[in-house]
Amino acid sequence: MPDTQCAGFGDNEYERIEGKLLLLYLIDQMDIPLSNNQISQFALNEDYMDYFILQQNLTEMTESGFLDKYQDNNTTRYTILDKGIEILDFFQKRIPTDIRNKINQYVLENRKTIKKDYEVTANYFYDHTNNEFIVKCGVYEDETMLMELNISVVSKEQAKTICANWKKNVKTLYGDTLASLLAKPSKPQTEEV
Repeated sequence: MPDTQCAGFGDNEYERIEGKLLLLYLIDQMDIPLSNNQISQFALNEDYMDYFILQQNLTEMTESGFLDKYQDNNTTRYTILDKGIEILDFFQKRIPTDIRNKINQYVLENRKTIKKDYEVTANYFYDHTNNEFIVKCGVYEDETMLMELNISVVSKEQAKTICANWKKNVKTLYGDTLASLLAKPSKPQTEEV
């Protein structure tokens, strides 16, 4: 990041503001909710800011109404709000062109993978009332639920196995389940006496 100074801001404060703009730009360009981990990987891999500054920036932008933060299957996700888009539109040119180009390239190279992670979910939790594990598996397309399964199992190991198998084989499982449900029932056979 350049060491240009804004009137009234020290170098550190200017870098934090620039970092916030960079994060707004990334989230806006990706155009799908991003997890804290996905944002962190991008910012840290490119050495735009350290982890603590990143988390502070995300917290401040959420509190200021620039970003929305919500929980999705035990994952914190961020989306840009109208106020964040307005700020970004006004100050976007302050992000150096080479950094905007890097972000655009990152979006092109990673959007499909990130979207795929967002569209397939598999998590489990322990239900104390019934002494069992509940596994929730889902497939989504453009934030629309295509299929969601809730399965009760007796052990944590079974729950982990189901989650792993769902993520690994979701296309086959989804296709086979849908085909089975759409198949016309066969006529029952009569018993011969």
